[in-house]
Amino acid sequence: MRPSTRTALERSAELTRAGRLVEAVEVGERAITGATDTEAPDVTQWLHDHADDFLHDPKG
Repeated sequence: MRPSTRTALERSAELTRAGRLVEAVEVGERAITGATDTEAPDVTQWLHDHADDFLHDPKG
């Protein structure tokens, strides 16, 4: 996965936790729809592995 895609997904999680859902969806959607065919499985796996990041601060 490109670093820019990962950064966008991480930012989407941050925005979600901050209650900025519209922005979170916009950022996440751009990352997901902009992913290449070869990135798609990595994006899916990242979302699966980091689902809790959207609810709880992963740093504690």
